[in-house]
Amino acid sequence: MSLPAALSRPVPLPPHRRILPLLAVAVARVLMGRRPIRIRRLLEFTSRGARPATAEQAARAREAVVSVSLRCAGQGCLQRSIAVALLCRAWGTWPTWCTGVRTNPFSAHAWVEVDGQPIGEPLPAGHYRPLLTVGLTR
Repeated sequence: MSLPAALSRPVPLPPHRRILPLLAVAVARVLMGRRPIRIRRLLEFTSRGARPATAEQAARAREAVVSVSLRCAGQGCLQRSIAVALLCRAWGTWPTWCTGVRTNPFSAHAWVEVDGQPIGEPLPAGHYRPLLTVGLTR
């Protein structure tokens, strides 16, 4: 069993800017207990009508999520990736949500990416192999 551990000290958000990230983290917590097909369908529905997220927008959403949740700042990659995607959607954009495997070291992983580049991940794009992705749905 792994325990959440903060990788670095996130920049604290002012109280009025914590509401949306906290809501995204809470919704992601509920969604991560669902079957993968249900998560995918819900995220596809949520992504409808959004604009493509830029790398800067996705990175800002990731930073906000990590600053309000210790689990998301540590090893909670599924919750973190869902929360980042939902927060981007609350801002009117959508990154590509991915879940799959990290090849070195091999393990299950979930992340968001923009233009094929993982956002905020320690390894470059070639180390991640997606199994499920949710991009923009028109």
